[in-house]
Amino acid sequence: MMPGSGKLAVFDCDGTLVDSQAGICAAMDAAFAASSLAPPDRHAVRRTVGLSLEQAIAGLLPHRPETLHAEVSAHFREAFKLSRETGALTEPLYDGIPELLDALRARGWALGVATGKSDRGLIHCLSVHGLFDRFVTLQTADRHPSKPHPAMLEAALAEAGVGAADAVMIGDTSYDMAMARAAGVRAVGVDWGYHDPAELRASGAQAVALTPRELDALL
Repeated sequence: MMPGSGKLAVFDCDGTLVDSQAGICAAMDAAFAASSLAPPDRHAVRRTVGLSLEQAIAGLLPHRPETLHAEVSAHFREAFKLSRETGALTEPLYDGIPELLDALRARGWALGVATGKSDRGLIHCLSVHGLFDRFVTLQTADRHPSKPHPAMLEAALAEAGVGAADAVMIGDTSYDMAMARAAGVRAVGVDWGYHDPAELRASGAQAVALTPRELDALL
């Protein structure tokens, strides 16, 4: 793709492409248990989905030392890796996502992902669902500051050769919407994820889609 040509749709992953809350909550429970902590509130865990792991755990343990945050983060990575390697991890696609991606590509959109997942986690997730080759740019928390910092979106724009005015960020959390606003990119929320539509609009969403079909129409 030549610089400045085409359009770019960047998707969040967890809560937007796939429903990953069960695996995330299970790994967080295991991580807290490994550090002799009471299990975290599941609603609070879901609220952190989309942030980098370290920032999510700091939010769940706001008055505890950074050394404990690092310890729990390491336990989470171990638990999540084990669930992935044993086949226990389930991250089902939301209905209509493959059809949406194909429809956008057919209309000339380039596709990307900006996620709080690790590189390994994202590649595994997309590969399991046969979606890896749909995307021209993949940005993760391994290489960028946590959302809502705009670094992931800025890198996606540069890699795809698309200007901010020709791009859209699609996600289910206020972090996605705030990241889009910080990068000067149009923000569109989805109703099937982890944050309330009113919160998405308050964070900068220009619209909130109820279904992938409605999202296709909005774009």
